[in-house]
Amino acid sequence: MAEKIGSSEIKKMLKSGNVVIGTERTMKNLKLGRVQKVLMSSNCPARVEKNISYYSGLSGAEVHKLEFPNDELSVICKKPFSISVLALLKGAIK
Repeated sequence: MAEKIGSSEIKKMLKSGNVVIGTERTMKNLKLGRVQKVLMSSNCPARVEKNISYYSGLSGAEVHKLEFPNDELSVICKKPFSISVLALLKGAIK
């Protein structure tokens, strides 16, 4: 969790097309071992954060806590709903 991920990096990840938006889809892909990196909003619920941390530890995915709240993350992703969790799938960006 040392490096800071900015809005420009998130936009670049979204353009690659290998990003999953949402807690449920991220959890499913974590359990299947398809996730390389998980991005959580600064106000992600504690229950969700705990589950993501657990399953990312099992699958070996990196977890990054963003400095953006979920409503600001939705603006960056150009979505009309709040986003707490994003997942970058394996093989997306080298």
